[in-house]
Amino acid sequence: MMRSIYYTEENPHFQYVLGLGDDVLVLGQRWSEWLSKGPNLELDITASNLALDLIGQTDLLLSHAADLAGKGQNSDDLAYLRDTHDFRNHWLCEQPNGDWGVTIARMFMFSVYQYIRYERLMKSSDVKLSEIAAKAFKEATYHRRFATEWTMRLAHGTTESKQRLQNGFKQLWRFTPELFETPDWERKLADQGIAVASEDIFAEWDEVIDSIFAEAELEKPVFTGGVIGSRHDGHHSEHLGHMLCAMQYLQRVYPTAQGAKW
Repeated sequence: MMRSIYYTEENPHFQYVLGLGDDVLVLGQRWSEWLSKGPNLELDITASNLALDLIGQTDLLLSHAADLAGKGQNSDDLAYLRDTHDFRNHWLCEQPNGDWGVTIARMFMFSVYQYIRYERLMKSSDVKLSEIAAKAFKEATYHRRFATEWTMRLAHGTTESKQRLQNGFKQLWRFTPELFETPDWERKLADQGIAVASEDIFAEWDEVIDSIFAEAELEKPVFTGGVIGSRHDGHHSEHLGHMLCAMQYLQRVYPTAQGAKW
């Protein structure tokens, strides 16, 4: 695979922040796809708010990443003018929404992960990243509560709602090992106080997951291996390419529109 100009080991600090930004960009786009399609009007509005929270975090993180890259780019350039293999989001974030059960399963797993990561990043020696994490942590707190409440609601609702939720967890569980994959450069950043090593999040994440699954009377899927590597080589599922076609359409088809701002 051709070496990405956006992802080089010569600048691991940039790599790390770029990955954080890509996660929330892609998940925010997925939530925007629920607009006008939510189970009810209230959840339609909630989906838009979740999308806005995540895209707001994206703008902050990708702006910081662009500054770290030092190539004269901005957050819009990184969001709209990269190809699929240049993105560094986790596979979990790019999976299709599916039904409401699948979407809630994904949001529950990822919001617990984000809550822990942002809480720890508030102590980062990167002052800018620490400030972004402090703001994002407040939103992640709500996202975690929302996803947890809906996990409990679906689990204790009807037989069908519980089955759809359970199916969502089974469908997405193979993507969770990647959340805790920790390349050497990330461990070095963590040792420097800049980053949070992903593997250090697992114990707390797993404890929260176990607690909620027990209360919800859900069957916890078993880790049997899964997809890893998106942070390293830009290897993604076909779903990301389809999503980017829609997200980047304006900038790609109408070059004169380049320079448009969020």
